[in-house]
Amino acid sequence: MIFLHGWPEIGLVWRFQAEAFAAEGWHCVAPDMRGYGGSSAPADASAYAVSEIVADMTELHDHLGGRPAIWIGHDLGSPVAGALAAHHSTRARGVVLVSVPYFPDGFALANLVPLVDRRLYPADQYSDGQWDYCRFYVSNFEQTVSDFNADIPATLAAIYRSGNPASKGMVYRSALVSRNGGWFGSAHRAPSVPPDPALWPADDFDALVDAFRTAGFRAGNAWYLNDPANIAYANAAPNTGVLHQPVLFVNGNFDGLCDIESSHIGDPMRRACPDLSVADEPAGHWLPLERKNGLTEAIRSWIKAKGLS
Repeated sequence: MIFLHGWPEIGLVWRFQAEAFAAEGWHCVAPDMRGYGGSSAPADASAYAVSEIVADMTELHDHLGGRPAIWIGHDLGSPVAGALAAHHSTRARGVVLVSVPYFPDGFALANLVPLVDRRLYPADQYSDGQWDYCRFYVSNFEQTVSDFNADIPATLAAIYRSGNPASKGMVYRSALVSRNGGWFGSAHRAPSVPPDPALWPADDFDALVDAFRTAGFRAGNAWYLNDPANIAYANAAPNTGVLHQPVLFVNGNFDGLCDIESSHIGDPMRRACPDLSVADEPAGHWLPLERKNGLTEAIRSWIKAKGLS
């Protein structure tokens, strides 16, 4: 089982799931992805296109022996897992996508905005809906990096908050980034809030902070700067990107970004994954942390149901 983290994470985000499955006999690997933690961080933004990250993962897979694996991705790790399964189908005997669904035409603004729930995000007020933050990253990249780097512990504490059921059906904070002048507005730095103890164990949060003090946010944010390349790569996939492997999508019911039950955001995945299973969890976006047991059990049950053990 190969676990792929997203933004702004490191492989340690998968500690609970990797340890649980390793105890059951699985060989579990959770790398720091390109630009994160102990991995390389090229200066050129184009080095963070999905095709480049997939190439990293195929090289890692070869190093591990190349046997067909179950690939598990969260957040931006999900588009990587999906793209790897589409372009290198023999490497994946099953795919688990957590929080971010599969987009066969590529995870890119041009493919996300048409799926926005316009009842919640009228086009004249929220042209990009909850994906406004992606637009802001592209148009204000240097400011975004600077704001995040200004106080790394505070930034990470502010980003990692548990989902709130009261937020369901409300405008999500990511839709307000442009009108606020950045994630943290005119302060240009995160507010001082304590880390959410329900998510990262204290020692793991310290390790996360240390990793970002070393790498900063520039490389991780550069993942968002490659939409044209990512669309072209997706369009080059065999079989129009259809995933014929068993696919599990784990959905956060309070995820204001990607809840597939509240909008059409899951429709492309449903069309492109004929063997799709969906598990819902009462949580926000940070499912590996918010639902440590729940996510593990969802994956375990799906593996058993699909005969993948």
